[in-house]
Amino acid sequence: MNIFENYLDKLIQTIKLEAKENNLILPDNLSSINVDVPPINFDYDISTNIAMVLSKPNKKSPLKLGETFINLIKKNDEFIENIDLAKPGFINIKFKNIFWSNFAKSIIDIKNYGSTKKNKKKYLVEFVSANPTGPLHVGHCRGAILGDVISNLLEFNENEVVKEYYVNDHGNQIVHFAQSVYYRIREQLYKDSFPIDNKDLYPGDYLIDIAKKIIENSKLDFNDFSSIKHELSKIAVEESLKLIKNNLKNLGIVHNSFASETELVENNEVDKVVNILKKKNYIYLGKIKAPEGEDSSNWVEREQLLFRSTDFGDDKDRSLQKEDKTWTYFAGDVAYHNNKLERNFDILVNILGADHAGYIKRITSVVEALSNDKGKLICKVSQLVKLIKDGKPFKMSKRKGDYITVEDLINEVGKDATRFIMLNRSSEAELDFDFDKVKEKSKDNPLYYVQYCYARICSVYRNIGKNINSPIENIEGDLYFGTEEIKILRKISEWPKCIEVATKKLEPHRIPVFLYELSSQFHSYWNSGKSDESKRFISSDNSIKKEKLIFLKSISNVIKTGMNILGVETPQQM
Repeated sequence: MNIFENYLDKLIQTIKLEAKENNLILPDNLSSINVDVPPINFDYDISTNIAMVLSKPNKKSPLKLGETFINLIKKNDEFIENIDLAKPGFINIKFKNIFWSNFAKSIIDIKNYGSTKKNKKKYLVEFVSANPTGPLHVGHCRGAILGDVISNLLEFNENEVVKEYYVNDHGNQIVHFAQSVYYRIREQLYKDSFPIDNKDLYPGDYLIDIAKKIIENSKLDFNDFSSIKHELSKIAVEESLKLIKNNLKNLGIVHNSFASETELVENNEVDKVVNILKKKNYIYLGKIKAPEGEDSSNWVEREQLLFRSTDFGDDKDRSLQKEDKTWTYFAGDVAYHNNKLERNFDILVNILGADHAGYIKRITSVVEALSNDKGKLICKVSQLVKLIKDGKPFKMSKRKGDYITVEDLINEVGKDATRFIMLNRSSEAELDFDFDKVKEKSKDNPLYYVQYCYARICSVYRNIGKNINSPIENIEGDLYFGTEEIKILRKISEWPKCIEVATKKLEPHRIPVFLYELSSQFHSYWNSGKSDESKRFISSDNSIKKEKLIFLKSISNVIKTGMNILGVETPQQM
């Protein structure tokens, strides 16, 4: 039950009837009319801008037109207790207790309350896509969780979603990785020293485990790297992907699909997409000038194959071939995105790291060129995470290589804290991950505060011998809620709007923020029961009023639903 959507529909029906009777002039488009949450300093339940939107076509001031609407709205609605007009023309509405009684009873029986099922689409969400050369590090963690929860959110709204990992298993970095594994194998078999001074190699200890597994399961001859380069690369990538998949699983993430760059290249998909773009006249032979800020005297201009990304607003055209005529990294990405388009998804979503923000314009340009659709690809950037302990930057063990691993982070604070805190701020802003606060059992730890809210509600149910997951029976009749309870029900009524905006903007951070605000209201109410008997849930005879039971169930349902979307547990006891 979305009260904002329901009242918008009512308002639209009302004004259309008035227009039919020539009492109103309507604009061609009514999409700018909305029903929203009133400012916090107004003690009202909903607010609408309808008078301001219709002011111009009716040549009346919003305040004067608002008086007309107030009479129309109140006349047609028995649930309105108070309706008022605020400058510059907002109409604010407050409901009677009976409205909240009906609302609370209705939402406890709605499966997936808050889900918005309009305009269902088919999505491909590509995220993580780290080079398959070792375990995931903290830099990948935030984007991994962001992509997973965006997928969960889209699925919650009954969209079809494929979660995909693009495996960059082609190019020089894979040759260097395979060579690193080769040296670790030689180290194990023949006690050769690993060439640490070679800056192209990967020095992490995790390679020793990969080397041991390959020695155990492979029959390759490890005396000449060049003769086994191709096969060893394939096996080494497979072993590395096992590590990555395990890291993701420990974060609660499972991809549906893994797309291989090597397969795209071997299937000549780069050549294929280049020919498509040539036919569309988006590719030409040309020269690129020196990048801004670089000494042009050291820059060698050469004729190369270029994509006309400036036709789509990019700052320069982009190269598709290297000097030796092999394909650039960008060319592989072009082929991959054409492959995505050929799979007939309605929307493509890419989750990118902070260091790839400058890559967005060129790849969205390519997708627009190939699909003739400007909104086909949505890119979300996951900004940097700063780890803090004792008020200072925190460096964890680097035994896996020259970075801090996801495994280290989960071992330190757990999956739930990692997921919740990584999502607790917009992905577009840098995040401080404070280990001390994450472990606190206080209001300063948002995860603890939300989980504790759910556990407190479960404790009430447990103490009266009821199961929090069982339906409430015999809910007929009117319920009476006090002022503080209605404030919390009002917050719960905003949940579908939170889901709608989070989905539309692909901003899942809105969910933990909402859950924390709801939990804060509940904890304040709970604590006030120490001095106000009317706010206690269980009476002296160990019974509970029907209102309280439904009130608690309403809150717990939203907390449980939101935490499920986030992929975070809701323990019944803490």
